[in-house]
Amino acid sequence: MHFQVLLGDPVQIFQADLHLTDINDHSPEFLEREMLLKIPESAHPGTVFPLKAAQDLDIGSNTVQNYTISPNLNFHVVTHHRGDGRKYPELVLDKALDREEQAELSLILTALDGGAPPSSGISTVRIEVVDINDNAPEFSQSLYEVQVPENSPMDSLVITVSARDLDAGMYGSVVYALFQEDEVSQPFVIDKMTGEIHLRRLLDFEATPYHHMEIEATDGGALSGKCTVVIRVLDVNDNAPELTMSTLKGSIPENSPQSVVAIFSVSDADSGENGKMICSIPNDLPFFLKSTFENFYTLVTERPLDRESTAEYNITITVSDLGTPKLQTQHTITLQVSDVNDNAPEFTQSSYTLWVRENNSPALHIGTISATDRDSGSNAQLTYSLLPGPQPGADAAAALVSINADSGQLFALRALDYEALQAFEVRVRAADRGSPPLSSQALVRVQVLDANDNSPFVLYPLQNASAPCTELLPRAAEPGYLVSKVVAVDRDSGQNAWLSFQLLKATEPGLFSVWPHNGEVRTARLLSERDAPKHRLLLLVKDNGEPPRSASVTLHVLLVDGFSQPYLPLPDAAAPERAQPDRLTAYLVIALAAVSSLFLLSLLLFVAARLCRRSRARSLAGCALPDGPLPGHLLDVSGTGTLAHSYQYEVCLQGGAGTNEFNFLKPVIPNSLFQES
Repeated sequence: MHFQVLLGDPVQIFQADLHLTDINDHSPEFLEREMLLKIPESAHPGTVFPLKAAQDLDIGSNTVQNYTISPNLNFHVVTHHRGDGRKYPELVLDKALDREEQAELSLILTALDGGAPPSSGISTVRIEVVDINDNAPEFSQSLYEVQVPENSPMDSLVITVSARDLDAGMYGSVVYALFQEDEVSQPFVIDKMTGEIHLRRLLDFEATPYHHMEIEATDGGALSGKCTVVIRVLDVNDNAPELTMSTLKGSIPENSPQSVVAIFSVSDADSGENGKMICSIPNDLPFFLKSTFENFYTLVTERPLDRESTAEYNITITVSDLGTPKLQTQHTITLQVSDVNDNAPEFTQSSYTLWVRENNSPALHIGTISATDRDSGSNAQLTYSLLPGPQPGADAAAALVSINADSGQLFALRALDYEALQAFEVRVRAADRGSPPLSSQALVRVQVLDANDNSPFVLYPLQNASAPCTELLPRAAEPGYLVSKVVAVDRDSGQNAWLSFQLLKATEPGLFSVWPHNGEVRTARLLSERDAPKHRLLLLVKDNGEPPRSASVTLHVLLVDGFSQPYLPLPDAAAPERAQPDRLTAYLVIALAAVSSLFLLSLLLFVAARLCRRSRARSLAGCALPDGPLPGHLLDVSGTGTLAHSYQYEVCLQGGAGTNEFNFLKPVIPNSLFQES
């Protein structure tokens, strides 16, 4: 250090130099705490890389004398001298760098001075290994395997492949692609940046169960690597079973045991449990399935079929797989049961009763006989015919009617007469047209209804006798005295035979009355001396038919004195004196009555014999007429409404007053019962 010293007295100027002796009071310092070196990994060993020198304010031996580097395998440091005496460091590569092994190194550079003790300064040397494209991309796996359900939706992620390039920068960036990509057949697409493989098209296990792909990864330096992706498509139950009919019968005859209806096969495009199948039909049908070969079935009848019970079967065959969820296929076949003539015709009734009124017109439709046959076609077409009935004379009865062979309508061939034939029976046969034909029979009873076609017939008093019938009436008769009784019959029946009696005309009106329901003629009042000795009564006998028929009868009454005096009540004390003169008159009357009775009996026997021959085929009940009044207006004089003509009666005259002067005795022909009211 140069300086001047100025003295004031005397004034003098002195030139002075001050020399300072250095001591090591400063340490070396690097201007940068960190130095960055970028060294390509392609640098060869021995390559020198200059480093920045450290500064030390000391001089001489106290300044920087040497440089050292932290121990490492790749570098060492060399100290060089500059022309000015300063020293600087250089980094020498001992071993080739590999960025993929160590992309960056951090070394400590130390600068040492020559002090005692020496001082030092440090700086960090950060070495970045600059990459070169010396590595191809490598996949984490050479083979990727993945399972994908076939029902995966579109654009779903299948798998992600990953490739790694040890290089850096553009040489380390990888782009993915399908190797030998076929966009038409390949249902997958890969994201070139991420390596994600997505579904581009729906999968179908049944078409392609496996997919093989090669994926290529390429870096920025055109180096590439490959891997294989195997995609196994998992089957889902997306295919319903299929049924293929091999043989099918449209109809089978009834009563046929163990008949084959159909032969069919089943299949399912799925696999595993999804492809296993179960075949079934409804349990309530008379059929069963028999497995013949693998997936082949035969539909067979379980028992003989009956067309009349079920003429048609709709058989639903259900094929189900064992997948989840279960899928099924149904196939319905229609089977017709053809008819066999195994049912005889059946009549709607076992017996029929038809009613026809007598005097019908010939060819009158009297009824229809109907039968049904459970079979069909010609086996159910019926033909009707007549057979003789079970009763005697049925052949003649069968000739009275005819039947329409197709419709079963019965017709009367001629007019029927109730009084001649009240009923008859025939058998109707219904036969089908099967082979062999079957038939059945029904009994038809035809009842002839009575028509009012017969007028009443008066049995007493006789109207065709040579002498008129005269009844004797004592003048002492009291009111209600039974003068006579009109007996009449009607060949009709029912209400057509209900007879009523009426007094149309009398010589002395008011003297006689007729009971309307039994024909008894009685006195209505006491007789007087002024009454005429002879009386003529005109009576009307009328039935209750529609229209009513009638007959008239004339009755002669002769008034006598002293008739039946012993049986008449004595009116006063003079009666014993008149008894002797009237005794002769009584004998005469008795004799006359006996003769009349014999004549009447003979006539009745003659008429009865004629009627028996005419109505031999009929069965009529007896007839009885009551002595007293009946409660109704009309009287049914027999059980069937008609007095049977097969009866003969004896009529006797009894003496005395009061009622029951006429009695109907037992019938001469005792072949039926006689009822008396």
